Amino acid sequence: MNFTKLQGAGNDFLLVEADKKQLNWSKLAVAMCHRHFGIGADGLLLLSADKADLRMRVFNPDGSEAEACGNGLRCLVKYALDKGLGDSPKAEISVVTKAGTRKARLHIKGKKTIIQVGMGEPKFSARDIPIALEAKPAEPILDYPLTLDGRKLALSLVSMGNPHAVYFGHSSVADFPLSQIGPKVERHPMFPKRTNFEVARVLGQKQIEARVWERGVGETLACGSGACAIAVLAKLQGYTDSKVDIKLPGGTLGVEWDGVGEVFLSGPAEIVFRGEWPDENIATD
Repeated sequence: MNFTKLQGAGNDFLLVEADKKQLNWSKLAVAMCHRHFGIGADGLLLLSADKADLRMRVFNPDGSEAEACGNGLRCLVKYALDKGLGDSPKAEISVVTKAGTRKARLHIKGKKTIIQVGMGEPKFSARDIPIALEAKPAEPILDYPLTLDGRKLALSLVSMGNPHAVYFGHSSVADFPLSQIGPKVERHPMFPKRTNFEVARVLGQKQIEARVWERGVGETLACGSGACAIAVLAKLQGYTDSKVDIKLPGGTLGVEWDGVGEVFLSGPAEIVFRGEWPDENIATD
């Protein structure tokens, strides 16, 4: 089985064209994404194509399927545009995901390929996130108090097609014990479908530094939907402007949100290498 490895701001993925393949993708994701016994990646992307649209599924390294993945979406679009897939590959391309249909555009800046994708509108209700709390249906949940291992967190919550809990702190994010706190937030009983967790620090009206603990993955160098969640919640609380750069360990992602409509995510997407996964290691049941 042929695969392509891609990365966006250090968030790396294995992409397989899966149109006619009926395989146990969950088991394959676990095997292929393992960084010692497999190829190594933050997720497995499945690409299928019809006349006008592309379709994407995303499997995490633990075998679970994600609803949305901003960096994965940009990497898949980069691959599709290079191969001429889709109805109009040099203009706008549509991708159907579990979180809805997303549109993307390609921009060339010097030697870098920048992919801008629409990430849909953020949702704030407890039902949409989802979260097991009593909250007013139309009101965002901001600065919800949670104490873990003696550390007090004020969590702001949003769904970008997948759940996010963001903690805005005042210290460098490099000092935050993410490997200790991250899995406990992810699997806290208040999140029935688990959650992605971001720790962020506002550096100015146009810049935020952050680290991400991804649901089903662990800490990653970048997270597209996480960057969007951070930008949305920062603007909602008056910390930043409509356009903001999110500085992550793997690179910087640009996010735009006007406060009412769709969120737009921009950043690099690059092919790392291509390879072949051996037949004897393909899970079929």
